[in-house]
Amino acid sequence: MSEWLAHALTPDWPAPARVRALMTTRQGGVSSAPYNSLNLGRHVGDAPAHVAANRALLRAELPAEPVWLEQVHGTAVVNAAEVAGTVCQADAAVAFQPHTVCAVMTADCLPVLFARTDASAVGAAHAGWRGLHGGVLEATVSCLGAADQLIAWLGPAIGPTAFEVGDEVRAAFITNDKAAAAAFLPGLVEGKWWADIYLLARQRLADIGITQIYGGDLCTVGDVARFFSYRRDKATGRMAALIWLDA
Repeated sequence: MSEWLAHALTPDWPAPARVRALMTTRQGGVSSAPYNSLNLGRHVGDAPAHVAANRALLRAELPAEPVWLEQVHGTAVVNAAEVAGTVCQADAAVAFQPHTVCAVMTADCLPVLFARTDASAVGAAHAGWRGLHGGVLEATVSCLGAADQLIAWLGPAIGPTAFEVGDEVRAAFITNDKAAAAAFLPGLVEGKWWADIYLLARQRLADIGITQIYGGDLCTVGDVARFFSYRRDKATGRMAALIWLDA
C-alpha cells in the first residue's frame, strides 16, 4: 500500500460496495515545505515536478486518472467522463459509468461527496462559502437526480471556531434563508462572525431533500499534521476528495 493511501480518509457512510471514495491528507508525498508533502495542486507555487510525482503516486492506486477541474468558486457542474483530459472550469463533477474518478481539491473549503443508493451515480463538489451560497450543492444534486436517493459526505474543512467572516458573508446567507443565522456566532470584534460551513451545508442539503448526511467533524485549520489549510498557512498545498464507481 502506498504511504499516501495509508493516511487517506475513507468516508464513514453506508454507500453501496460499488461506490469507492477517499480523501487524501497532506501526508505521503514528495513536496517540500510549505507544500509538504502530498500537494496535488499545480496552481499554488509548488515545484511542477513534485506535483507530477504526487499525482503519479495517487494515480497508481486509482482505476483512472482523476478528472481534475480548474476550480473558480462557482456553481458549474460537469459530467466527468465528457471533460476528461481537458482543462475545464467547474466546481463539481458527476459520473455515471465505472472508473471515472471525480475529484475536487481543497485546503479549507468544504469537499462534499455524493452517491446514489442504487450505485448508479456519484459526484463531488467544491464548496467554499461563495460556491455554497451560490448553489453548487443544489446544482450537483440536480445533475444526479432524486435527492431522496442520495447520500452525502462532508469532508475536512475549516471548522466553526476557525472560520471568521464579515457582516457581508452572514448577510448573504441569511437574506436568502433566515435559518442560516444559526450558523453564525458573534466574533471577537464587531462586524465579525464565526461561521459554521458544515451547518450551512447541512441546511442546504436538507432543504433539497437529502436526509442522509455524514462527516463534517474535522477541522483543517486545527489539524496541522494531517491537513493543508490556506487560512492557517497561506502558502500551502491542496488535498483531493475522490469518488468513483467500480465495474
